[in-house]
Amino acid sequence: MKKLLTKEQIAQTLDELLSKILPDIPQDGNFAVIGIRSRGEVLAKRLCKAIEAKTGRDVLGGTLDITLYRDDLNAPKGNNQPKVRATEIEFDVSDKFILLVDDVLHTGRSVRAAMDALTDLGRPKTIRLAVLVDRGHQELPIRADYVGIRTEAPAEQSIKVYLMESDGKEEVVID
Repeated sequence: MKKLLTKEQIAQTLDELLSKILPDIPQDGNFAVIGIRSRGEVLAKRLCKAIEAKTGRDVLGGTLDITLYRDDLNAPKGNNQPKVRATEIEFDVSDKFILLVDDVLHTGRSVRAAMDALTDLGRPKTIRLAVLVDRGHQELPIRADYVGIRTEAPAEQSIKVYLMESDGKEEVVID
């Protein structure tokens, strides 16, 4: 196991992401931050608070569950029943600049599923993607607009993000 980011480095990386995101936020307030369950949700909440602190404006936030939109839902390899959890978006996404947040960008399939789920809720004006880690190996033509760190990990290894709110510890590792 190789550690990519410590707790302090995660905080610094999120600050750097924030500095890239802030200039792109529309001044009309038609903006929302939506995290993909589960660690994207945690990162989105952190970014919402940071944006509110920097701008002095309230930011709409939400959580998106993509389980039913995944293309591997009925994969023959899987024996596990997926756990469907609620999407918690209490506003209309139509005509909004949506910042979609996830922890790791790998194949692009989760992001594609998230965009499908979002467009079932309405027609956003713009969707931009922020990720903590881009590990490459995309299978779909999907790229993050805001990236914390880029790293290459062999396909047989996984990148695991642990966050205090969900895991009781804070680090990013290659496993």
